[in-house]
Amino acid sequence: MKVTTGTTGAELFFERRDVVVARVDGELKDLDQPLPEGAEVEGVTIDSPDGLNVLRHSTAHVMAQAVQQLRPDAKLGIGPYINDGFYFDFDVAEPFTPEDLRQLEKMMLKIVNQNQKFVRRVVSEDEAREAMKNEPYKLELLGKKNDAAEAGEGVNVEVGAGDITIYDNVDRKSGDSVWCDLCRGPHLPNTKLISNAFALTRSSAAYWLGNQNNQQLQRIYGTAWPTKDALKAYQERIAEAERRDHRKLGAELDLFSFPDELGSGLPVFHPKGGIIRKAMEDYSRQRHVDAGYEFVYTPHITKGHLYEVSGHLDWYRDGMFPAMHIDAEHNEDGTVRKPGQDYYLKPMNCPMHNLIFRSRGRSYRELPLRLFEFGSVYRYEKSGVVHGLTRVRGMTQDDAHIYCTREQMKDELTTTLNFVLGLLKDYGLDDFYLELSTKNEDKFVGDDATWEEATRTLAEVAEASGLELVPDPGGAAFYGPKISVQAKDALGRTWQMSTIQLDFNLPERFELEFQAADGTRQRPVMIHRALFGSVERFMGVLTEHYAGAFPAWLAPVQVVGIPVAEAFNDYMFDVVDKLKAAGIRAEVDISSDRFPKKIRTASKDKIPFVLIAGGEDAEAGAVSFRFRDGSQDNGVPVAEAVQRIVDAVRNRTS
Repeated sequence: MKVTTGTTGAELFFERRDVVVARVDGELKDLDQPLPEGAEVEGVTIDSPDGLNVLRHSTAHVMAQAVQQLRPDAKLGIGPYINDGFYFDFDVAEPFTPEDLRQLEKMMLKIVNQNQKFVRRVVSEDEAREAMKNEPYKLELLGKKNDAAEAGEGVNVEVGAGDITIYDNVDRKSGDSVWCDLCRGPHLPNTKLISNAFALTRSSAAYWLGNQNNQQLQRIYGTAWPTKDALKAYQERIAEAERRDHRKLGAELDLFSFPDELGSGLPVFHPKGGIIRKAMEDYSRQRHVDAGYEFVYTPHITKGHLYEVSGHLDWYRDGMFPAMHIDAEHNEDGTVRKPGQDYYLKPMNCPMHNLIFRSRGRSYRELPLRLFEFGSVYRYEKSGVVHGLTRVRGMTQDDAHIYCTREQMKDELTTTLNFVLGLLKDYGLDDFYLELSTKNEDKFVGDDATWEEATRTLAEVAEASGLELVPDPGGAAFYGPKISVQAKDALGRTWQMSTIQLDFNLPERFELEFQAADGTRQRPVMIHRALFGSVERFMGVLTEHYAGAFPAWLAPVQVVGIPVAEAFNDYMFDVVDKLKAAGIRAEVDISSDRFPKKIRTASKDKIPFVLIAGGEDAEAGAVSFRFRDGSQDNGVPVAEAVQRIVDAVRNRTS
């Protein structure tokens, strides 16, 4: 709708209690701000994505007000909204305790119930400095106003392009400002809209502006929702996510571990985890064979020159482990007879695959050439971001590089995307959208025209898939744009899975050629494709997606046989032998535990199928099926039971 001069959003939407800010010509504005004549105005509700962000940022202000009531000497950092919540940084003498958080929540509720108004005021820099004279971090932000985008995390929340603004929390009765902060806004009209649907979740240390060279502050995280029911649902999702944490399940199910002796980000897989990993890899290998990929193998280290040619040492050095300087030879007097060379642990497989392509002459008749490798790579992730299997330093990529002609490029990208999506569905992930990462203007090789062609081609392929396509400006690798497959798990969380990158630049840098049909020498187009991303990360995602209850085809133990009494051990071993002969991973529980405990153990270990046998079963040549959900199917003939399990594993149906 369009408005006349001087009308406010509050007047425009006075009948809509769920509208908390206005979108004015595409920009969010506080409801009490006068609107320009002819502006296009839309009401933003509290439960919309933008409305939730405003709610959470406003709640962060209430929290900061409460902190300075609890600790008057606390100095304010920044307090932006984040996914599902908010945080605020403080310079305080002592870290916050869980008891502090509980006390702060009570103080926040009092502020909320006071129905304070959030009031915006435009100030000069001198006025802002006077208002913030006791807040050294805010004064520093004012000095960064002209380069806020590059200054560090969250700076744009406080200052940036346009006016300098301060938001006051105003007491409704007296009209006095009881607290204020340097902030760009917008905010809710009042604190009452926050209601009682918020919670403080944790505190931690954090560096000012995310820079480890800066002062260490204390950060408090929180969440806020439009209703108590929405807050409760969120808290239940978080609790379920904690129960599904792959690090916890990995220990409970004896799948993998992270020994301190090896170092951060370097996991080991135990026998049960090894079975899952092997099943994942074996199925992937077979699908790649069926799709016309050829398998290659490359070493873990290489001379540094290879990554000078590829550009990784220019653009990716911070993500690589330091060089190993070897092969130097010295005379008896210590002088160098033969200089040594720098070797690097490989962070990527693509340069080595290029050497394979370049090892002999290539003809257009060989293209597309699809090279595939389960290649071990090593990346120097900072210790603060290493996380279980999902962020490691040593990983195995299911890495493919496809070399094709320009004419084949679009069809090959389409085939590759369909192959990726189909294989992910086979592993149980089927809710996708795509992300298109485009050129980082500060970090790229090649010319603009080539980038534009590559980006346009990827966009056309992505749009033809029918999936939602989300832009990721500046997110491309230095050598080309990419499509990322974003998959949602059982909890609705999004994980970046497969990537498909289109690259005209590395073939140029490595001088790759093939002989075309007309006899000329031409450059191939190169498609980089990782399906799992890394085997480690994919296994971590699947562990959480399935909550450790892997489908039968992936489960390390697919069947446990439990005899009702010791007298039926031999009968159960005969049944399990038939299953093993059919390729099923089965075992008999002959422990000294009582029968009910054996059942509980099988449930705790998340075994897909439990077969039970007692006297009646043995006489009838049958077993009783017990499933993960506790249901049971009694008196199933052994041959039928074996076939059911074989079919379920073969068809990946449970």
